Amino acid sequence: MGKSSIGVYGMGVMGQSLALNMMNHGYQVSVFNIDYDVTEKFVQTKALGKSVQPCKELKEFTDSLEKPRRVFLMVTAGKVTDLVIDQLKECLEEGDIIIDGGNSYFKDTIRRFKELREYGLHFIGTGVSGGEKGALEGPSMMPSGDPEAYQYVEQIFTDISAKAKDGAPCCAYIGGDGSGHYVKMVHNGIEYADIQIICEAYDLMRNGAGFSIEEIQQVFEQWNQGRLKSYLIEITSKILKKKDEETGKYLVDVIQDKAGQKGTGKWTSMEGLDIGAAIPTIAESVFSRYISAQKEERVRASLELTVNLSAEVTDKEEFVRDLEAAVYAAKICCYAQGFELLKKAAAEYGWVLDFGQIAMIWREGCIIRADFLEDIKAAYDQGEVSNLMLTSKFKKELLDAQKSWRRIVCHIVNSGIYAPALTSTLNYFDGYRCERTSANLTQAQRDFFGAHTYERTDREGIFHTIWEEE
Repeated sequence: MGKSSIGVYGMGVMGQSLALNMMNHGYQVSVFNIDYDVTEKFVQTKALGKSVQPCKELKEFTDSLEKPRRVFLMVTAGKVTDLVIDQLKECLEEGDIIIDGGNSYFKDTIRRFKELREYGLHFIGTGVSGGEKGALEGPSMMPSGDPEAYQYVEQIFTDISAKAKDGAPCCAYIGGDGSGHYVKMVHNGIEYADIQIICEAYDLMRNGAGFSIEEIQQVFEQWNQGRLKSYLIEITSKILKKKDEETGKYLVDVIQDKAGQKGTGKWTSMEGLDIGAAIPTIAESVFSRYISAQKEERVRASLELTVNLSAEVTDKEEFVRDLEAAVYAAKICCYAQGFELLKKAAAEYGWVLDFGQIAMIWREGCIIRADFLEDIKAAYDQGEVSNLMLTSKFKKELLDAQKSWRRIVCHIVNSGIYAPALTSTLNYFDGYRCERTSANLTQAQRDFFGAHTYERTDREGIFHTIWEEE
């Protein structure tokens, strides 16, 4: 057996799926896992009869690769990734390439990029989205790092990535050092918000409007035929069909309302605070998961903080029309927040990002894939975009949605349904379009108690007032 085109280090679910994807596209792949039994089982079952080279030792693994060696890491993000890289440095040579396909924090990727460059090694941080199925059948891929090294992995990445309806690969070189993992982080932040908006729509129909599960399922199926068509809407319609074999109830009704997370939504929210990007819906979606985890407290509070509310729905068809408009408007706003964060990050970290191209590589393979992304690409093709809400198509759709959107938010308040994403998007819209906010009073207060100064509307300069004579 000759040298392998690429090596995959880490035979977890994602590593196995990516390795199989590469083999299915004609590449011979060397595989390595710290526990060789896992490697052996993979080779004898899933990879049986395929062009695979299992390796017991790390040196054997790196020696099995053609030069420049390409090592694709699919290991736990954080300290484990650093440990593995330290081991690989002893086995690789100048010009070899390490690819990190894990869910790494972008600042770790920037650090690793700089450190490995001192060893003469290339580093490509690659956001990979799509889960196990995407990794096997074609993920959305967001690589960044050494542009000269990317040419040695571009064909492999292009081959194994998801393909859009027009045949274009959902993979493109993003930019310098950690920009690929940054774009993946923002993807996940938008995903948090998109999921939360959908779940709130479900909750409003179920608990705020008296819809049956069957009726809600039909609504999501209907939405997936129109402008809301997306992977998340599609799987929601499928989830609502599934019944529990033990109880005969709809499975969604026996699932505990405590949502988990892996941290990328938190990273996105923190980054918005760090660089001054307003991304309230993404942050609210993270907070909603924290609140969901407080199950015992919520149950107790529901008994002690009871309020009498009434928000009847007399026309379900009209309610669904309003809700569809509100969900679509909210979706525009959460994407606007994500792309606003990307714009500020490009300026902050010196990256040259192609925002239209980023929208294109999210069309397939990833969790937020949707027909809607074509409209985002078209908006960026029209020229400089200060905010997606100001582009011609989205501006019109947001204005068209006003009455429906506001009726839904009023219904949320009057029914007492917890729906922070739908309400925060309307607040974001109103805040962005507000010519004069209450921040003038904020500045006056800050100057009063801390001499923080302020600017005036009638002349240039920085001012401070003695607000109270001693």
